[in-house]
Amino acid sequence: MRKLTHAELIARQQQQQTPRFQLPFTAVLNNIRSLHNVGSIFRTCDGAGVEKLWLCGITGYPPDAQLAKTALGAERRINWEYRADVCSILKELKARNYRIVLLEQTTGSISHDEFEPGGPVCLVAGNEIEGVAPSVVPLCDAAVEIEMAGLKNSLNVSVAFGIVAYHIRSRLKARMVLSC
Repeated sequence: MRKLTHAELIARQQQQQTPRFQLPFTAVLNNIRSLHNVGSIFRTCDGAGVEKLWLCGITGYPPDAQLAKTALGAERRINWEYRADVCSILKELKARNYRIVLLEQTTGSISHDEFEPGGPVCLVAGNEIEGVAPSVVPLCDAAVEIEMAGLKNSLNVSVAFGIVAYHIRSRLKARMVLSC
């Protein structure tokens, strides 16, 4: 075994210009303040196979140099759309049988690693300080959170999004393999 060179990584990336398969997985960012967080989430969406990223409220969107700094081109690969009203997106997705899952600490949250997607999933992440808007909570089908062992009650939103997005990806991929 050896570490791949940068040139080998670029060559591998160029061979894979389209995702290997499309997952029934979309994401919504609700009032994310930091463009660096938004860019990082674009990159995670590219890696995790998210089919579409919705940017809502005050969440910044391309083109933007700060966002591009962390997205590293993922903002050009990911299907995305800006819509001011987060609730309208969630209602549309629910009508298309997406399960709306909040990345949020609620009275009914379960640990993210216990969550089993039963079909199309929409992961909703909220503001770095206030979380998702209160109007979003009644529209959710589930809420997941990441167990914290230290004194802080949460992780950075882009880090938390990555952890949960890859959990959902692995579960959806497993379901696809089992159904084949």
